Amino acid sequence: MKFSIAKPDANIISKLNEKINLKTKPLGSLGLLEAIALKIGTIQQTLNPTLVAPHIVVFAADHGIAQAGVSAYPQEVTYQMVQNFVNQGAAINVFSQQHNIQLKIVDAGVNHDFEGTMQIINAKVNHGTRNFLKEAAMTSEELEECFEHACTLVDNIQSSGCNIIGFGEMGIGNTSAAAVLMSLLLDLPIEDCVGRGTGLDNEQLQHKTNILQKAIDNHKNAIKTPMDVLKTFGGFEIAMICAGMLRAAEHGMVVLVDGFIASAAYLCARAIHSNMDDYAIYCHQSDEKGHRLLLEKLQAEPILKLGMRLGEGTGCAIAYPIIQSAIVFLNEMASFESAGVSKRG
Repeated sequence: MKFSIAKPDANIISKLNEKINLKTKPLGSLGLLEAIALKIGTIQQTLNPTLVAPHIVVFAADHGIAQAGVSAYPQEVTYQMVQNFVNQGAAINVFSQQHNIQLKIVDAGVNHDFEGTMQIINAKVNHGTRNFLKEAAMTSEELEECFEHACTLVDNIQSSGCNIIGFGEMGIGNTSAAAVLMSLLLDLPIEDCVGRGTGLDNEQLQHKTNILQKAIDNHKNAIKTPMDVLKTFGGFEIAMICAGMLRAAEHGMVVLVDGFIASAAYLCARAIHSNMDDYAIYCHQSDEKGHRLLLEKLQAEPILKLGMRLGEGTGCAIAYPIIQSAIVFLNEMASFESAGVSKRG
């Protein structure tokens, strides 16, 4: 699947900077808020950007690598947490409600069949990926299906008027997939990328690291492109986040990047199309070990550093009101001229 992502016209940047700098404040005194306002204004090609109908989409799927003992939680937690999302009981539910963000839950490949009456978008590709220690996580056809589902979903959300979207995930074993994606796409040793996930002790962490290194070694001759990496080691939810981000950027939407898993999906997206960087806002730095290094490699400045490592898109939801503040100051704060305040000499 091809994506046509336009690079925003840079001619507006000087005008946006002028507007920001003429607000009644010392130059640069609103820090990262100024950078956020500049980025969104550039994406939307306007001096008066808006945030309309914000959405967070949570994709859930299971991972065959969980069979290798890389998680402290059993696989059934994935479907149990999806049911918790539907019952409005999870962190992403309460934070989305708090900030008036529309939340959608997607079954991308959970190893469970949900009742048709549940408020879940059915995009199930399979009942979890295969164990990538032994074989590729998914087939080329399954990867293509992931991309098709995600693009259709983002198309529908964008057509409703939404211009800012975040992506969350749920899937036992997905920190393992994300660690391998990070290692291969950034050319880093796997031990620099592997974290404790759902709470592994030292012995379990070493086992996880050994398993992932063995998996990489087993597939080293089959990896030639970013899509190969995603097909071999990704999850259905990670693939859908990757495609969803690409489609959102294609529509000119602001893309909110959550924590470690979503950032690994983002690495795949930017490897597929370099203009992704022009549309991304990094919401927080996860406490998962590899995320700080991942953000450093991207030269990304996250909005928040709260020691969170929950996933679900919670970093997007928590950061959203700060993003709103960036737009409010740009649109509503007085300039030196309108306020009759003397500028710096």
